[in-house]
Amino acid sequence: MEKKYTEAGRVGTSALRLSQSRGHWSGGQRGIMAATVGRQRPRKLACWVLMAVLLADLLALSDTLAVMSVDLGSESMKVAIVKPGVPMEIVLNKESRRKTPVTVTLKENERFFGDTAAGMAIKNPKATLRYFQHLLGKQADNPHVALYRARFPEHELSFDPQRQTVYFQISPQLQFSPEEVLGMVLNYSRSLAEDFAEQPIKDAVITVPAFFNQAERRAVLQAARMAGLKVLQLINDNTATALSYGVFRRKDINATAQNIMFYDMGSGSTVCTIVTYQTVKTKEAGMQPQLQIRGVGFDRTLGGLEMELRLREHLAGLFNEQRKGQRAKDVRENPRAMAKLLREANRLKTVLSANADHMAQIEGLMDDVDFKAKVTRAEFEELCADLFERVPGPVQQALQSAEMSLDEIEQVILVGGATRVPKVQEVLLKAVGKEELGKNINADEAAAMGAVYQAAALSKAFKVKPFVVRDAVVYPILVEFTREVEDEPGVHSLKHNKRVLFSRMGPYPQRKVITFNRYSHDFNFHINYGDLGFLGPEDLRVFGSHNLTTVKLKGVGESFKKYPDYESKGIKAHFNLDESGVLSLDRVESVFETLVEDSPEEESTLTKLGNTISSLFGGSTTPDTKENGTDAVQEEEESPAEGTKDEPGEQAEFKEEAEAPVEDTSQTPPLESKEDTPEGEKPPEKESGDKSEAQKSSEKGEAEPEGGPPAPEEEKKQKPARKQRMVEEIGVELVVLDLPDLPEDELARSVQKLEDLTFRDLEKQEREKAANSLEAFIFETQDKLYQPEYQEVSTEEQREEISGKLSAASTWLEDEGFGATTVMLKEKLAELRKLCQGLFFRMEERKKWPERLSALDNLLNHSSMFLKGARLIPEMDQIFTEVEMTTLEKVINETWAWKNATMAEQAKLPATEKPVLLSKDIEAKMMALDREVQYLLNKAKFAKPRPRPRDKNGNRTEPPLNVSASDQGEKVTPPAGHTEDAKPISEPEKVETRSEPKDTEPLELGGPGVDSEQEQPARQKRPLKNDEL
Repeated sequence: MEKKYTEAGRVGTSALRLSQSRGHWSGGQRGIMAATVGRQRPRKLACWVLMAVLLADLLALSDTLAVMSVDLGSESMKVAIVKPGVPMEIVLNKESRRKTPVTVTLKENERFFGDTAAGMAIKNPKATLRYFQHLLGKQADNPHVALYRARFPEHELSFDPQRQTVYFQISPQLQFSPEEVLGMVLNYSRSLAEDFAEQPIKDAVITVPAFFNQAERRAVLQAARMAGLKVLQLINDNTATALSYGVFRRKDINATAQNIMFYDMGSGSTVCTIVTYQTVKTKEAGMQPQLQIRGVGFDRTLGGLEMELRLREHLAGLFNEQRKGQRAKDVRENPRAMAKLLREANRLKTVLSANADHMAQIEGLMDDVDFKAKVTRAEFEELCADLFERVPGPVQQALQSAEMSLDEIEQVILVGGATRVPKVQEVLLKAVGKEELGKNINADEAAAMGAVYQAAALSKAFKVKPFVVRDAVVYPILVEFTREVEDEPGVHSLKHNKRVLFSRMGPYPQRKVITFNRYSHDFNFHINYGDLGFLGPEDLRVFGSHNLTTVKLKGVGESFKKYPDYESKGIKAHFNLDESGVLSLDRVESVFETLVEDSPEEESTLTKLGNTISSLFGGSTTPDTKENGTDAVQEEEESPAEGTKDEPGEQAEFKEEAEAPVEDTSQTPPLESKEDTPEGEKPPEKESGDKSEAQKSSEKGEAEPEGGPPAPEEEKKQKPARKQRMVEEIGVELVVLDLPDLPEDELARSVQKLEDLTFRDLEKQEREKAANSLEAFIFETQDKLYQPEYQEVSTEEQREEISGKLSAASTWLEDEGFGATTVMLKEKLAELRKLCQGLFFRMEERKKWPERLSALDNLLNHSSMFLKGARLIPEMDQIFTEVEMTTLEKVINETWAWKNATMAEQAKLPATEKPVLLSKDIEAKMMALDREVQYLLNKAKFAKPRPRPRDKNGNRTEPPLNVSASDQGEKVTPPAGHTEDAKPISEPEKVETRSEPKDTEPLELGGPGVDSEQEQPARQKRPLKNDEL
């Protein structure tokens, strides 16, 4: 401690001496200082700019820390969040359920979601929309649109001639596209998440089926834009499930590959996925677990919904048979009755999964006729026999795409609600040939938990343990183009070329570049799906257009005219298959190169600016700075070689025939490829980079030894030629062929439409809340008027006045309340509260008196005991001054006097008058007294005992008891410069010294051997800190 005080004293003394000597600088010293400050200003300015940028980033992160995920199923959705202090939690909806139906009821003046909308499906089936995700990204002639009409004939689907799609026509004034309906559901899911997290949320990860194509994925992204969500990623639901499984079993994953099959049968579809788990070495975090999607198989229409529709049809037939001969209408023509039957079929399917038979019964199914029928599990299995035969299909597809056999699969895990049907498990178990099926995962919430883990990993606000995810491309994508070739001298013909851009089951996200080497004029090329032979005839019709986009390039000829003396390196098209599986064309460039003489004397403007910035931050320039900078730019421009790292031997497809490939990475092993490099990360340039460096060195004629670069003297002597690359941006016109996206003006109108509906719902909720508050206040107050404690503090006239006003407000609410606005309801409530304010105030004060007065009495008694004990401390041990104890005694006496006088005055007043004894005054008196006591307690807590003086025999003497504390207090601090063997008592830093005289010198902090001059600043600063406290 002495050493620390000494160092602090030295620093303080130096600072003090510097501050004292500032006024005595000479003119020369001022000039030197001004020059120094002038040189430091650019560096300080740059530092301030960096601090401002970092502060802006921190503020942006602090606004929205929570992230969410939405597992968007056909029948229901699960929402999960991650926020500080709450890791991966499923959100409860307003009914406190973990699963929310994906159902929307749309009326002229109101909307309903979730369980409320599901209940409205029976009352108003036409306005209640369900399973609308099956229409996303589908044109009007798609078989799924016709299937939706057959399943739900109560919905009117109209044709959109602009996009060749359909939309819901609920009424002449209400019409919504499937994307808009999905946007409403996503906005509702965000409101649930925000209520649960108690903070705004914008970032989300949304699950989609693995079989969604480009049009369907873009439709989901547009719906998220309408909802105002920032989509971090569209993750396949099978990938999210596999990630959840791996995250909670991280310790079981090692270098040995483990192949797990996930069989997910939900309400609308079935997906089978083969996943390989193992640890891999990463550059950022070393050995980390990884999941890789190896195979995917699916059936778009096999699920629990089809089973329920079969049951509904069976129940409708039984009901018609019961009413046969009564000339009754067919129940299938009544939408409400069919909605009731579908709900009963859903319940029946669940019950039959655990029971051999069950009684289906519906009260008042149609025309006030009850329905009751017994259904057995055997009948149910017979109805769905053809569906159960399709159960092994996705398993075979997944094995074929993964090129694996069942013997290589270690475990088959069930996911999805429909896998609970016993017949499904029986058929699947026989198909996979395993002893048992894995059920060690939450079949309903696994995808939501995996998606929210990915959301936390993608968010900048959280740091999670790395888990490498390598998803797989389900549908291959290729590039097609036509060019003119010369078969014989003077004979030309057109040749159609196809180049695979993203192969089936190849990993993504990844970026790729394709180079067109034989074009010097504007041309077109096409982006289409590859071989879809693995799909059946029905799946091909549902899939839609096989053509994605036609790309028209403009400005190729002008770029060649602009650089006539340069060598063309081709037209490079940069493609990106992002984390969401959505393909985009980033840019198209025309690249030229030439050899130029590198003159060391010349320095570009950018290099000068770079050297200036480097010098501001303490950097220095070296002779090879310019050369290194040029090489770095060239490597960045040549980095598109990353796109050709697919498989050995496949990269040749990305170059025109008979052309020397510029970006040769055919020797790159597939395990080292970085196709899954996310956007923003630069992939490693190994072979291509080495080759380009070797070409540079050979072209420059450098005799570079293997051990390292040439000496600086040799570089200065030589003036080697270097490559200069020029890149010209090419104009691109995209013609979407599969399903055109919403134009920006249409998208803006949809966003505004949803915002207006949300605002209307919020206004409605606010009005309902105001009406409920007014009604509750009226009934509660009327009840209180008859309670004895309220009658005690009010007169008969006051109660009659309040009762009359309440009755009038109740009558107004019943007669005119339905048309009253939110403002009118709030004003009426404020008027009634003001009328009852005096009554409630008197009642609340009387309730608080016993507790507050008891606490005040206890504090006064304890303070008096403390003061009595403080006065009994011997003189040599006394730590309190007479002023401090007198002050405490004065506060105690004043508090006693105030209490007695106020209570006496209150006793004279009637209970119906405003009280003079207020709880806030009691609390203020308690705070004032407690502050005085705490001050003395803190002083005693930090006080050090003083050594007692010794007599002639060396024994410690006891202090005399008759010496006053004030006299003893004057002896605490010795005169300045006077040294004693005994250390004076040092006061704590945080103890107030308001009662000490101003001329009292501060106490010394150090012991013997400490320089008094060094301690002078510390002694001068200590009273200031005490005064501040």
